[in-house]
Amino acid sequence: MESVRRMTNDWDWEDPAGLEALTNEFMQGRTVVEKLEVVAEGPVFRRDDLAAHGITGIEFAAFKTSHPTGLGTDLMGLQAGDTLTERGRIYRVDGECFFIELDICEPLPFEDASVEWVYAEHLIEHVSMKTAVGWLAEVRRILAPGGLFRVTTPDLRKYAEAYVNGGAFFAKHRGRVQKALGGVAPPMPARGAFMLNQIFYLYGHRWIFDFDELKHALARAGFDPGEVRACAFRDGARPDVAQLDLMIRNDETLYVEATA
Repeated sequence: MESVRRMTNDWDWEDPAGLEALTNEFMQGRTVVEKLEVVAEGPVFRRDDLAAHGITGIEFAAFKTSHPTGLGTDLMGLQAGDTLTERGRIYRVDGECFFIELDICEPLPFEDASVEWVYAEHLIEHVSMKTAVGWLAEVRRILAPGGLFRVTTPDLRKYAEAYVNGGAFFAKHRGRVQKALGGVAPPMPARGAFMLNQIFYLYGHRWIFDFDELKHALARAGFDPGEVRACAFRDGARPDVAQLDLMIRNDETLYVEATA
């Protein structure tokens, strides 16, 4: 409770660097789990290594993926008591899901064509375009032929149209942010210019996409532009993967799929 009170007092919506540090501190509280078991060791994981544990795909930026055959990943590691996750190892978390700690700025530790699907929600906007294209190329490499990639990110078009045309989007989104932060932060400013600026400069964001920009990045990474398509919330080529979309973000989100 004391840490929440301190974060509330220190929260300044107009200080991107300070907010990034606070949100990182907030996220670290989610990295504590009950039990960690090493189930596989790299440095490179083969399709057979993953299949041995029933893993068919990867969800990026997920400490605990809800997909029954998914492998969760994040830059931050997990902790159970004195045990910390280490790079190059796959862990079973609390006996119910799998996790690997990795950095999308580096080559992915999986062999070519090793998974059937990849999912990433609100991750790509946190890196530069150059890093994003490199990561997307790695995603394409590890997908089996015909495999599915589903990526979601804040939609620049929605924000730009709301800024120019007005409407209820900004007000509703501020309410969603307040609810998601659970009282940690003061109300988000209502100014239109602030609402547009915050998607570029807060939360550690580095590059913001509309559909054409994301399609461009995917094409640069080697995906066929003809296989890139916009989708709706929880609607896609694989319902099990589309169900990973989070409700709290669906008002601002661009949903895109590409086939390897």
